[in-house]
Formats: sequence, structure tokens, C-alpha cells
Amino acid sequence: MVYKKEQLMKNFFYKTKVVFIVFVSLILLVPSYSFSKGAPDSFADLADKLMPSVVNIAATRVVEARTQSPFPFQFPPGSPFEDFFKEFNQQQGAPQKRKSTALGSGFVISQDGIVITNNHVIQGAEGILVKFTDGKEYEAKLVGTDPVSDIAVLKIQSSNKFKPVALGDSGKSRVGDWVLAIGNPFGLGGTVTSGIISAINRDINMGRYDNFIQTDASINQGNSGGPLFNMNGEVVGINTAIFSQSGGSVGIGFAIPANFAKNVIEQLRKYGETRRGWLGVRIQEVTKEIADSLGMKEEMGALVADVNEKSPAKKAGIKEGDVIIEFNGIKIDTMRKLPKVVGEAPVGKEATLKIWRDKKVVNKTIILGRLEDTDEFKTKSSPPKSEKKDDVLLKSLGAKVRDITSQDVSARKLPTGKNGVIVQEIDAEGALADSTVQVGDVIVALQNNKIVNAADFANKIKKLISSGNKSLLLTVIDSQNRSRYVGVKIK
Repeated sequence: MVYKKEQLMKNFFYKTKVVFIVFVSLILLVPSYSFSKGAPDSFADLADKLMPSVVNIAATRVVEARTQSPFPFQFPPGSPFEDFFKEFNQQQGAPQKRKSTALGSGFVISQDGIVITNNHVIQGAEGILVKFTDGKEYEAKLVGTDPVSDIAVLKIQSSNKFKPVALGDSGKSRVGDWVLAIGNPFGLGGTVTSGIISAINRDINMGRYDNFIQTDASINQGNSGGPLFNMNGEVVGINTAIFSQSGGSVGIGFAIPANFAKNVIEQLRKYGETRRGWLGVRIQEVTKEIADSLGMKEEMGALVADVNEKSPAKKAGIKEGDVIIEFNGIKIDTMRKLPKVVGEAPVGKEATLKIWRDKKVVNKTIILGRLEDTDEFKTKSSPPKSEKKDDVLLKSLGAKVRDITSQDVSARKLPTGKNGVIVQEIDAEGALADSTVQVGDVIVALQNNKIVNAADFANKIKKLISSGNKSLLLTVIDSQNRSRYVGVKIK
């Protein structure tokens, strides 16, 4: 009996051990499957479902072109044939109007035929034709366009019902997700390519609202304006640009995120134009040197370099030197984030800001205006020749400066009058050589305190360095009278 009992106990522990090992093995295996998804067996079903909603776009423009003279030679002055052939060449070289057709892609978002595409596909078009994969063609009219975001809304001129696709939540897209691009590359029409999302929030310096989705799905000329789909058949992006030296796809394409496009599309459909929020400030990046000089613990926010006199920011008490660190509860971690969140905010509505001023956080409330393009800072002027002034050498900055003269004020229309100094020379090994300050720039303030002249500037620098400051904050006006802040690390 004892033997039998011991045998039963051994069998029990053996079985328990086996079960435990199997259980642990399953636990170890489950995470690897939960974090990875295999490639789809085929995109055929999804493509069949989506193709009827994607259109090819042909935009017709009238362009002028000059024909070259058929004669590869000219007659010498005084020749009896000179006047005759001169008149003939002028007639031959007269501008000739001809039609040019740009090809692109688009997609339907409503049953009544609202089509989304890129602005650059239809810009300047006198006629727009959309063609579906079943071969049917329709004329379309322009509802509204936004060159800033490169989005355009069209309306198909037909009473037919069309199959729409939905704009998805691009905020849920992750790097590595499968995507499908459908469009009209090189005019071939109805072309499907697949890939993954390679990156999100890409800034490629195309504009103030850069926030692209990067994909390796093959995108070529003619794909512009076409949709980028997720595996649920939702549009997560509008294919807009490619990186290529040859003009063909090299696996680096960019799409406007659907979440950004939704607001623009809604405004274009409602108003025929965009209505973006506007603060009325010119901003710049907060560098490490600027952050140190302002007593900030991290490099974040948007530094206010200039405030428009008639702007909402001016009315709300925003000042030059303020750092906007939060807008409507959204943290401004980089300078480029501020225009995006302000632009998406409703015009005429109240917005809240948190700013960094005098080493503490200040709350502000502002009524947003509408973004306006002004020519205020577009007028170029060159540094004038002025009467001789003795240069002052500032060894701590590695630069020579001089006082501002009445000629400087008159020629450059300096808003600060004769206060400040003009940079004459910059030592290649000095502190200013590592900054954006250039010869001809005017330095008007140090640590937000006005500079009277070169002697005053030198004294202020000496006192700051003596008190232990290793970074200086300069207020600089360039040759176009645009002010900005520059952080300089003392060497």
C-alpha cells in the first residue's frame, strides 16, 4: 500500500510538472504573437472594395510658349535682309497658346460626388475631368482650395450617386502598420501599391503645417491627391510628395494626415476657403543657450520674437521675449507645433495660453483672429553706407560693433532709432561665429534690456560675465528689420 501511495504521488507531481511547463511555454509564446501580425495573404478583396472610390484627375490649363526661330544664324547690321528676317523672327517667336494637361489622383468622400485631391494637381486649371476605374468620366468644379496645406475639394457635376470612402483616425496609425496606395501614376490609372508607415509627424520643410506620414508604398508622379488606406479601408492620408532625385519612387513618400485634412476639408466645403486661427506673433526656436539665459529647465516652447501691433497677441498682453509653452491645454514641445495647433483652433473663439516670463509661468486668455498673409517683412533693404564711427572690439563675443548713426536710422528705417549697435566684424573663432548673427545686423537689447550704444553694450556684457553668466540673450534686427532672439554661449 505504501509503495502504491508513493507511486501515485510521483505520478501526480510528474503530471503537474508537465502541465506547468506547458502553461509557462504558452505564456512565453503569447506575447510574441500579440505584438506581431503577419502580412496579409492578399490585398485583392480590399482593393476591389476601394477602387470604385478612387478617381483619376485630368486638369487642363492654357499655357503660353514661344517658338524658336527656324534660322540658326543672324544677319549682320545693315544687311538688306535684316529687317525682313527680323520681322519674320518676331512673328515666329510670338507667344503661342496651347493646352497642357496635368494628371493626378483623388477620392470620393460623399455620395453626391465630393472629391478630395491636392491643390497642385488642379491649380490654375480651366477644366477638370475625373475618371473612375469603370471608365466613366465626369466634369468637376472647384469648391475650394488651400495652397498652404495643398488640399483641394472638387464637386462632380452629376446627379449620380457615388461610392464614398471614409476619412479615418490617422492619430491611431503606428509606424509599421500596413497601408495601401491607389492612384494614377504616370497616367496609367487604377494602380494599387502596398507598404508600411515608415514614420509619422515628418517635417520636410514644405510649409508651416508640415506633419506628414512617411510611407514606403510606391508613390510616383500622378499619385498626388490619391488616398493612403489602412487595412480597415479608411483613408489615413492624402499622398502629396515624394523624395526622389530621378522623379521615380525610391520608397520615400509623404501623405497629409487625415486628422489634419478633416478640418481643412470641412472649411473648404463650408466657406470655399480656410479660416485658421491667428495669434499675430513671429516665433523662433528655443535653443539650449536661450533656455539657459531665460532660466528654463528644458528646451521647449516657441519664443516670441515679434508681436504684430494690431494682433490678438498684442491685445492679450503677449510681449517679445515671452515663451509660449502651452496652447489650449496642448504642450508646445517644439516651435513648429504652435502654428499647427493655433491654425486648427476656431477663429473668434477664446483660447488659453501658458507663457514663460521672468522665470515663472503666466496664464493668458486670447480671442483668436484669422490668419493673414502680410507684406510687412517682405520689403528688402540693404545695409547702408554710413559716416565713419569707431569700432569697439568685444573680446567676449569675438566681434567688432559700432554705434548707430542718423544715416543708419534714415536708410534702414530702424524702429529703435539710434539705440543699439551694428555688427561690423565677426571673428571665426569667437562666440558669435556659432550663432545666427551676421555682419550688418543690429543688436538692440541684452537680456531683454535695451542697449544705448557700444560702450553701454560692453559694460553690460562685462557685468553679466562677472556675475557668472555663461549664456547671453541678444535681441537682433536683421537687414529686413525683422527682430529675433539669439542665445550666445560665452567661450
